[in-house]
Amino acid sequence: MREPESRKTAKAVQEPNKRRKAASQEHVTRRKILDAASDLFRDKGYASTTLRQIADAAGMQAGSVYYHFESKDAIVSEILDLGITYVFDEVKRRVEKLGPGAEPKARLEVAIDGHLSGLLSHESFLSANIRNYGQLPEDLRKKNVPLRRAYVGYWDALLLEAQKAGAIRADLDLKILRLFTIGSLNWTVEWHKPDKGSIEELSMQIKSILFDGISPVG
Repeated sequence: MREPESRKTAKAVQEPNKRRKAASQEHVTRRKILDAASDLFRDKGYASTTLRQIADAAGMQAGSVYYHFESKDAIVSEILDLGITYVFDEVKRRVEKLGPGAEPKARLEVAIDGHLSGLLSHESFLSANIRNYGQLPEDLRKKNVPLRRAYVGYWDALLLEAQKAGAIRADLDLKILRLFTIGSLNWTVEWHKPDKGSIEELSMQIKSILFDGISPVG
């Protein structure tokens, strides 16, 4: 007996819905694992964190973690990439929103805004990244290198453009300036307290220090 057309149509509609639901649930579970792991890596360090601890913090069995990630290394590798991606995407979004005709200094200013916003909105991912990168096995660090270089290259281009436009002194070494700027921004994750001031207020202070200096005017 042939299957009624109405039933075939219903199945055709239901199958994509089931796949979307399963994919959504998998995404939620993976995110739960990553959130728990980033908190542990931030607080305990990579070497002292076990998969069982990650599973316990995520409220699931260790076997369930293995279903989504083959190892602790796979988890930390994704956390490293996500930490930079959150910041990189926010910086690019804000710079691109200004449009191609924007002043180079304005592009630098919104890049600082974007870096701080991406950083402090995903604090545990970036803090885990900053605190653990140096202690990770070399093969794990290497996987994260291309993304790090891409972000560094983006900043190098912004700084060079600003220097050529006269917004940065010609005698300054741009590599040192980039290391100082990004390093300073990154470490705000260790001391910034939301109840002591907003991200926007913090960004304004940092931009004032960078562009205007610390000496009184006049």
